Amino acid sequence: MTSTARRLLFFTALIVIWEIIFRVNLQTNFWATTLFPSPIGAVEQLYRGFFETGILRVALLESMQRISLGFVLAVIIGGVLGVLLATSKLADETLGSLVIALQPVPSIVWLPIALMMFQGGGGAILFVVVLGGTWAMTLNMRMGIKNVQPILIRAARTMGYKKTELVWKVMLPASIPSALTGARLAWAFGWRALMAAELIGRGGLGRTLMDARDFYNMDLVVAIMFIISAIGLTVEYFIFSKVEKRVLSRWGLNTSNS
Repeated sequence: MTSTARRLLFFTALIVIWEIIFRVNLQTNFWATTLFPSPIGAVEQLYRGFFETGILRVALLESMQRISLGFVLAVIIGGVLGVLLATSKLADETLGSLVIALQPVPSIVWLPIALMMFQGGGGAILFVVVLGGTWAMTLNMRMGIKNVQPILIRAARTMGYKKTELVWKVMLPASIPSALTGARLAWAFGWRALMAAELIGRGGLGRTLMDARDFYNMDLVVAIMFIISAIGLTVEYFIFSKVEKRVLSRWGLNTSNS
């Protein structure tokens, strides 16, 4: 049995058990039926939200636009900062300390400030998403360049490479596996920051989820949670995992026989 088949079987079993518990609860009223949604009801809300009302389609498009732009900005900003910290001792001792201090701070903490800065617009949510991913990208990029094998640098210097050429032709290519890890974390942190920010802000899946909660539409709440999880799984297994395998194979770091 393949990994995909095992995963499908596992999630199918979970949904079946969930539906059984839901139907038992209908008879026993152990929980309030309005607070214990049905997986079938969630699927119905998915269909209605995408093909009838269009609510989920619009919300998903808005969230994907935000995370796409935020992720790209986080990777670019974090990548540049990481290179700067790795190649400049002064920057590492000053700016690097600030990055390390800010990295543990949850990005959602910045939302109240961002809402005032951007007058409550979509820029506030984008700001939080960028912050959510930038520090992870910065630290992983820095670590990747710092851990470049000294023999590669010595060989490049022997060939006459100057500092700029060392960075672009030796350090950056050698640090790509770490940069990929940073991008992966930037996506994960950025996606979580987006959902949290939209719960408080406006528009997107997060705001739609809060509206569904306010109207006690728990089936729609679960439907949106399905979408959020499905996007996370899709990006992880169909984008980052495939890119990671190719990168590790290209760099001779893939020890798997599969």
